[in-house]
Amino acid sequence: MDNPEKFSSSKEVIAFLAETFPACFSIEGEAKPLKVGIFQDLCAKLADEPRVSKTLLRSTLRHYTNSWRYLHSIKEGAHRVDLNGEQDAAIDKEHAEHALQQLTESKQKVAERRKEQQKKKPSDKKSYKNKATKPLNSKPKGTKVAAGEPNKKVVPVKLTDNELIVGTRVTVKIGKAPMPATITEVGKDGVHVQLTTGMTVKVQADNLRLASETKK
Repeated sequence: MDNPEKFSSSKEVIAFLAETFPACFSIEGEAKPLKVGIFQDLCAKLADEPRVSKTLLRSTLRHYTNSWRYLHSIKEGAHRVDLNGEQDAAIDKEHAEHALQQLTESKQKVAERRKEQQKKKPSDKKSYKNKATKPLNSKPKGTKVAAGEPNKKVVPVKLTDNELIVGTRVTVKIGKAPMPATITEVGKDGVHVQLTTGMTVKVQADNLRLASETKK
């Protein structure tokens, strides 16, 4: 028969102990204070259990007895239990105070870690906000900037008669924002322009503005 695979984590061992010794160990609800020397008792009981090594059993007991759930159970006068759930010695004042100190320190450490995480969150949001708004302060495309005044916007001017010819690159306001286009036809009733999307529209000359570069 193949040997069963050894447990590799404390979580697996705790589940095994709770199943094997349910009157002593549990994985949820109120924990029971363990008898002093429970490790030696377990080693004797599990001597023929190949899945549990002594090293992992020792670290599992340390993990179990350091949990908040277990530390809450260590109160002065409460009785410890053996593997069968039978009452053993009562918990003295010194052990109860030590457990309370462990529990308090553990909770303080968790609270401090949460505070540090909360401090980091606003700074991350601020950094993201600055990155998101940065493009709004950059130079708008299609506008000219006067020398010595890099942040001053220059309003595009209307086309002159010499510029109102086929091939001139212009901007035309369609919707809320001006769109780049090229004049394809000039008529008495309007000017035909082709947008960069490929669509051709007819507009009045007054609605056109000279683009930053013109096609010669």
